[in-house]
Amino acid sequence: MQTYDFEVILARGTDMSEELADRLFDAGCDDGTPGTFCGVPVITFSREAACLESAIRSAVADIQKAGCVVERVQIEHDSPLLSVGAG
Repeated sequence: MQTYDFEVILARGTDMSEELADRLFDAGCDDGTPGTFCGVPVITFSREAACLESAIRSAVADIQKAGCVVERVQIEHDSPLLSVGAG
């Protein structure tokens, strides 16, 4: 297993409350850190999985179990995950 770092941006208007943070944790997002950036609700993940796709799919499924709507997934532009096959 490898650890993958990425951010999941939730739908605007999502109130990133303590109650929501608890629901996310209970739904399986114990490897994510919820917060807001410039008013945008975001969860930063460091998730172990066999591949990046599995990590993202499982994180999105866990977030949806908590009743949230995912807007998009973001990987930092300098992430080594984006240089697969380079060099």
